[in-house]
Amino acid sequence: MSQTHTARRGLRLPGRRIVLYVALAVVVLWTVVPVAWMAISSLKNPADVLSRTPLLDFSPTMANYAGLFSGGNSLLTYVRSSVLAAGISTILATVLGSLAGYGLARSRWRGKRHLAFWIISTRMVPIAAVILPLYIGFTYLHLINSIWALVVAYLSFNLPFAIWIMNAFFADLPQGIEEAARVDGANRFQTFYRIAVPLTKPGIVTTAILCLVFAWNDYAFAVTFSGPGSATLPVAASQLITQTGVNWGQLTAIGTVVALPMVVIGLAVRKYLVRGLTLGAVTGE
Repeated sequence: MSQTHTARRGLRLPGRRIVLYVALAVVVLWTVVPVAWMAISSLKNPADVLSRTPLLDFSPTMANYAGLFSGGNSLLTYVRSSVLAAGISTILATVLGSLAGYGLARSRWRGKRHLAFWIISTRMVPIAAVILPLYIGFTYLHLINSIWALVVAYLSFNLPFAIWIMNAFFADLPQGIEEAARVDGANRFQTFYRIAVPLTKPGIVTTAILCLVFAWNDYAFAVTFSGPGSATLPVAASQLITQTGVNWGQLTAIGTVVALPMVVIGLAVRKYLVRGLTLGAVTGE
């Protein structure tokens, strides 16, 4: 009986593996092929990009990239704006989110779960619903067409998300470790900085990366609040789509420029991302 069961199980395992491999292959094709095709197309001349027959045998050219970074409307201005807006908002969201999440996780009072849910519920509001109030506020503060308008807008969306994630990470951290540090003479801030922060490094990195991706790829806030000197890369990409046509060569090149930094950063911190996302922190308490 046992041998029969083992034999049937042995027959099922290859079938499950085949289904798993097929599913993984579909996911890889679905996620990797469009990005790879975009990067390949950015190296083609206009005739090859618009060819109805997909071409892999072509003469590579950097003309599309040269067109983006030359002339009076150089892409460097947009790169600078994206780096400043996304970088500053991500740093602020991660630092403030860690402090608020730690305080929320270590506080003991009734109703803190309701407060935590209210914080994350503000992140569920559609961007279109907050654009008008933010626009009125930025106009009053003379922030329209500046980098700081984008920083505040990204922070308003990323901070609740960062607090929610870091609250879950700190809540899972055994308090006995911190109590031992307190017995050794560490104050509350030293316990947070020297004990809690190093032990939740995967959560901090995960939070920072998710906030950075949202800010880096945002278009709605950028096209509403930025001006000629503060427009970001997604806005620059949209300017290549006009009523007279689409510059597909430069559009694929700018898409590659936008995607490449996130891919490099993701690969550089992938071990922290895997640990952070598999700890279940993104699911909340």
